[in-house]
Amino acid sequence: MALRLALRRAHLQRTLCPPVSRGYATVQPVTIAAQPPKPPAPEKVEVAPPLSAPTALDALILTELRKTPTASLPSLAQQFDDNAGKVLASPLAYESRPSVDRKVSFSENENSVVMLAHAAQDAEHWKVNICSAFAVNAPNEDAAEPGKAVLVTCAHTLQAIRHAPLLASATSSEVPDLKSSVRSGTYVLSQETDKERPTFHSVDNILSSLPRPDLLVLSANSGAGRKMKTLPVSPYPAQPGAAIRAHFVVDTEPDEPGWHPWIGGLWSKWVRGTVLGYRDFAGREATPGTYDALSHLLFEPIPTPGSSGGPIVDEESGAVVGIVLGSRMDNRIEGMRGWGVPAEMIFEMFSLPGLKLKNSP
Repeated sequence: MALRLALRRAHLQRTLCPPVSRGYATVQPVTIAAQPPKPPAPEKVEVAPPLSAPTALDALILTELRKTPTASLPSLAQQFDDNAGKVLASPLAYESRPSVDRKVSFSENENSVVMLAHAAQDAEHWKVNICSAFAVNAPNEDAAEPGKAVLVTCAHTLQAIRHAPLLASATSSEVPDLKSSVRSGTYVLSQETDKERPTFHSVDNILSSLPRPDLLVLSANSGAGRKMKTLPVSPYPAQPGAAIRAHFVVDTEPDEPGWHPWIGGLWSKWVRGTVLGYRDFAGREATPGTYDALSHLLFEPIPTPGSSGGPIVDEESGAVVGIVLGSRMDNRIEGMRGWGVPAEMIFEMFSLPGLKLKNSP
């Protein structure tokens, strides 16, 4: 009897539960909870594209590339990777309330913002990426030669050109002969009011970088011109609603008043704007004065191409409170916003004042 019952149960199991794909029942609570939603797709951030430079400016930069030796773009890109997250031995001065002579001036003769040009050329092709940069008040203790200027800028223009086909072919092991035929380098261009031609300062070192916030610190030769003016940088974030000035660049003179000749035939203006808010790395709203991580800031108006790497200045204090990166879609209601990084992030690449690192003398 027991044997027949066992055989019958086995037959029913084979009939009702064929072993094609085995599923396991789970105990559900009385209240059925909703399944957690899928994580949101990462929001698309539009960095300000490299400026489509006029032909005359491209020719000027490429001429300098041919006649002046400088560190190659592949070597600078390698330094960018090697020095990611590096804390420099030198401190950056805290200047949240700079003196009158240190405040950023918004006059047309104030050439405190410089141009940064990445260039590459072979026998038939060339590529030039342009953005903005500014010098900071930090001793250049990490460079091989003292006295060189220390500048802050965005990282995405270097990242963009390092992956360009021209440089990709130059570093390819399949075409070794191309490597010697491609010339490349990075220059800082400054403009003195009494000269028509800009002054070129070759860049030989990427001192530190923060790839995620899109920042880097570089050193450049002083050149034959006057010493670059440094800008005061505040370690404190500007409050939402604060009035700011952002340094914008265009390649043709706009009809709107207030634009002035800048460098290499371009035009610039300290455009009035407002801090709209902050976001953390996950894109969530962040609030100054709390434990929230202020990784990026939103501002208006939307920056122009070529403005990336330029300063965002608090209009009241005259200190740098952010760096322009580009634009992004905040939400479907608000639309596109200016996208930058708070200036406090710059201090992550420098030592604290009065603090000596273990490897420091």
